[in-house]
Amino acid sequence: MSTEKATFAAGCFWGVEAAFMKVEGVVETSVGYIGGHVENPTYEQVCSDKTGHAEAIEIDFDPEVITFEELLDIFWEIHDPTTLNRQGPDVGSQYRSAIFFHSQEQQEIALAARDALSASGEFDKPVVTQIDPAGTYYRAEEYHQRYAEKNPNAACAVKFD
Repeated sequence: MSTEKATFAAGCFWGVEAAFMKVEGVVETSVGYIGGHVENPTYEQVCSDKTGHAEAIEIDFDPEVITFEELLDIFWEIHDPTTLNRQGPDVGSQYRSAIFFHSQEQQEIALAARDALSASGEFDKPVVTQIDPAGTYYRAEEYHQRYAEKNPNAACAVKFD
């Protein structure tokens, strides 16, 4: 099986991971940090909102089972792409809405999807999701991996039920 990567930021990474772990064709997930200027950031550093990183999920998926477009559909559904640097009670640039693309094809698909969503009239406010090249991804500390699975009563603004 040949897999591809997708990297999304949509608020608290615990809920984003929980939402994608259930999806057929998603082979592996991890939560981490991307898009910042500090090497090997810690959770505490990222939470300071001074490193420039977003809390993100990196997904290995089987494109024979699920497409990047279908992953994007889930991404749009589980968070509010119109709130800048915020999801629910979580505030700061680390909670921004972003797609970190791994190929020109992913970039084109993401831009077209964002434009279509913006034009759809589904939201009263503009879609502010950033679309940036995937830079260095830093896997978060182990206690964050599969957090919602290990802590079923954890609260998160992302819609993963």
